Formats: sequence, structure tokens, C-alpha cells
Amino acid sequence: MKTMRAIVLSKPGPVGNLVLEEHRVQEIKPGWVRIRIRAFGVNESEVTTRKGLSSPDVTLPRIPGIECVGEVDEAPADSDLKPGQKVATMMGGMGRSFDGSYAEYVVVPVGQVIPFDTDLPWDVVGALPEMFQAAYGSLTKGLDLKAGQTLLIRGGTSTVGLSAATIAAAMGATVISTTRNSERAEMLRNVGVRHVVVDGGNIADAVRKIIPEGVDAALELVGCGVLPDTLKAVRVHGITCFTGALGDQWTIPDFDPFSVIPFGVRLTCYGGRATDLPANVFNSQLEAIAAGRMKVSVAKVYQGLEGVRDAQSDLEAGNTPGKHVVVLD
Repeated sequence: MKTMRAIVLSKPGPVGNLVLEEHRVQEIKPGWVRIRIRAFGVNESEVTTRKGLSSPDVTLPRIPGIECVGEVDEAPADSDLKPGQKVATMMGGMGRSFDGSYAEYVVVPVGQVIPFDTDLPWDVVGALPEMFQAAYGSLTKGLDLKAGQTLLIRGGTSTVGLSAATIAAAMGATVISTTRNSERAEMLRNVGVRHVVVDGGNIADAVRKIIPEGVDAALELVGCGVLPDTLKAVRVHGITCFTGALGDQWTIPDFDPFSVIPFGVRLTCYGGRATDLPANVFNSQLEAIAAGRMKVSVAKVYQGLEGVRDAQSDLEAGNTPGKHVVVLD
């Protein structure tokens, strides 16, 4: 039996419950592919899983991890994937209902695998799949953003917020992003943000001082607690996409559409699937990063599975914006 090293979560709790173990390498089955993992990002949802706060689809014991990049190790003969080919994968139950990326190998459905070709280092590519998928999906499927439009990002220094800013700027949009810390304004400008608004809880008036008629589109990443205020910053027939809840408020008690949604402003949401980031789009993004037209915000890189605990602890502390990435030798 072939074995690998993996981080296993057997019961909810502190980071000490993330245990490095020898684990069997899973055989592929029809329609699934095995990937040798080279790098993976560490995400808020994985912290939630570790704490035992995830939805019922998460079962334990489990190897966590909802995304990774690496190389095809074994693939079905009827797929277009070949051993050694560089690929990314994310979501689709990975690290939740089946074992995920905190390991040396992972087995996932072929349909959620994104082939790519780049000379960018693994620590850069490893930062991208989940946050670029969430950002790109929100901007396209959620907001249908077009060149020349104005975009407000509420929660701009989150990983998805930073990614959305650089993608939207590359698309030709004018980006306004919020931050609660004015010292992070330069970071936002470096990823393509034109206007920075310091978020003290209410930002609609400040946004309308910049865009008096209201923005064309808004990406809500902070949550339902501020959603009514975000909606007030959007023009009539503009659109707001609810994608995240950094403030941990996912619902509005006693929701009244007439008081929450301004007349004529549209509200939608985005949840995310790997297929919402097509291979041609991901490869174009990699080319833009390599050429310096788009920026990747990496908070810290950790070497080896031994770094997973530190990565989750640093992510929880929230002191350094950007993606926390684990790279495997």
C-alpha cells in the first residue's frame, strides 16, 4: 500500500487537532484523477471546519483543504489529462465530504480540474485557485461587470477583495475598495484600486462623494450587517453581489425588502464552483501575472505540511492581508 504524509482532523478544536500522519494514497476511480500536490492556500473555511462550525456535509476524520495546485499523478484513460501535467483544483466537496489538499496527494473529480501552463513558482500559483475563482465568478456571473464601469468592493483587503480588485482593474473597471485600516490604502492601490474608502461602519455617503450617482456594481464581502449600507452606494439599476461574510453575519433578522433594498437596485449572490474559472481564463490570468499586469497578494509562504498549524493560526490572527500558502517539496 502506497502511503503519504497528510494532516488529519479527527475531532473539532484548536490547531493542535491538525495532526500530521502517515495516510494511505487513495486509488483513482472512474471519473477521478490523482494529483501530486505542490502547493495549497489556507482558507477561512478550513479554519471553520477545524472548529467544527461547518455545515453537515463535513464529516470527520477528514484531511482538510479545499484547493491546491500540482501535477497529475494518475488520470483515467478517457480524460484529456496526462501524468506530469500542471493542474489546479478546488471546491466541489474537497476537504469536506472527501479528503482534501492538506496532503502530498489528493484524488478529485476530473470535472473540477483546471489544466494550466506557466513558469510562475508554486508559491504564487498556489495562492490563486480559490480566491481567483471566487473573485472572477463574483465579477462575471454575479455582477456581469463590464469595462468602463465603477465597482465597489466592501472588504477590500480580504484575499477575495484583493483578487477582485486586480481582476476588475485588468478588465477596465474603476475600482473603489474599503478597508478599516487606513495604513492599508497603499496595498489596495498596488492591486489596481483607484479610490480607497476607510470603513467605519457606514460608507455609502463617502462612496457617493466619489461617484454621486452611485456605483454600477458592488461586491459585498463583509456580510449582512453592512449589506443595507452597501446597497445605498449603488445606482438605480446597478447591482450588488453578496459573496462573503467576513463579519460572520450571514442573515438579516426580520428581513424587509422594502427597507433593505433601495428602489431599483438589484441584489444577487455568488457561491462558487471550479467550473466558473475556465482553463482559458485561468491561463490568461497567469500570463497577466507573469507580465506584471495583475498582482497576487501573498501574506506568507510556509514550507511543508509542518507549516499548516502556523498558517491557520496566522490566518486567524488576521494581522497580514493576503493569502497564506503552504509549499511542499
